[in-house]
Amino acid sequence: MYKGKKVVVVLPAYNAAKTLEKTYKEVPGDLVDEVVLCDDNSRDNTAALAGEIGIKHIIVHEQNKGYGGNQKSLYNKALELNADIVIMLHPDYQYTPKLIPSMVNIIGEDLYPVVIGSRILGMGARRGGMPMYKYIANRFLTFTQNLLIHYKLSEYHTGYRAFSREVLESINFNQNSDDFVFDNEMLSQIIYAGFDIGEVTCPTKYFEEASSINFSRSMKYGLGVLRVSFCHFLQRMGLAKFAMYNKQ
Repeated sequence: MYKGKKVVVVLPAYNAAKTLEKTYKEVPGDLVDEVVLCDDNSRDNTAALAGEIGIKHIIVHEQNKGYGGNQKSLYNKALELNADIVIMLHPDYQYTPKLIPSMVNIIGEDLYPVVIGSRILGMGARRGGMPMYKYIANRFLTFTQNLLIHYKLSEYHTGYRAFSREVLESINFNQNSDDFVFDNEMLSQIIYAGFDIGEVTCPTKYFEEASSINFSRSMKYGLGVLRVSFCHFLQRMGLAKFAMYNKQ
């Protein structure tokens, strides 16, 4: 716990057997109370390995529900476990678990209710091997989103995030897409609800075992991001109403 606040780390897993143990070993056990893994119908032995290395809470999807569907199961389980601080960490070792104490501290000290690990601050993305086309797309989409959403983040596309319980209970994340755009919908909901977001510099690693979507999926994701941003703009300006912005 952190000052009496229960800390839960959630791992959205899909074919993560090669990197899961390495990721899990770096999760600070003296700070984190529970770890929850959701195996989204992997083709490898991710779920079995999770049990072998000591993860107690394992959710297995009998059918693949997608990245967003995976996170829905995880956040609902974390709330069921009475988590006060929830950290979403990819088990592919692309993001370092060593930032968990910093993210927990920021939320635990009531500095920010949401923290994201930014690959853009400090040039971590390119140094970590982010492909140039993804870096350029990240910069373009982030610039556009900051204008439409009327907020200022260094990036909206990191998969390393931490939330207070209040945030997860306030936004209707179960309404969101089951695909990769879930992450952007969630940030849009958080900003629209009036919660501030803190950022920490996060090194990242691109390597063969790390998960990454291909070019066609990236294009679909980019178009989805623009759709979310325009929806946020219309909602913010009172020109339209969208169910995703309704409270839980």
